[in-house]
Amino acid sequence: MSPDFVITLGEDALQLSLLLGAPLLGTALVVGLLIGIFQAATQINEMTLSFIPKLLAMALALGVSGPWMLRLLIDYTQQLVLSIPGALG
Repeated sequence: MSPDFVITLGEDALQLSLLLGAPLLGTALVVGLLIGIFQAATQINEMTLSFIPKLLAMALALGVSGPWMLRLLIDYTQQLVLSIPGALG
């Protein structure tokens, strides 16, 4: 197993983790920003106000992007398993 192979493997894993986290983190960011603007405009400073909308939006985002995320993870795992013989010999 060469150092180049290990570095490529690490880069692919980091790229996959960024792709898997982006839809949920982006959704939480947008919903949090919108709720923050609403709270600033109405001067309602309730901490629990942002929890339920974020939770619902993230559940919706997971439902929409879940199959894509699962397909990415399955493809990466298959590629990783199929590359084991080449890494060993």
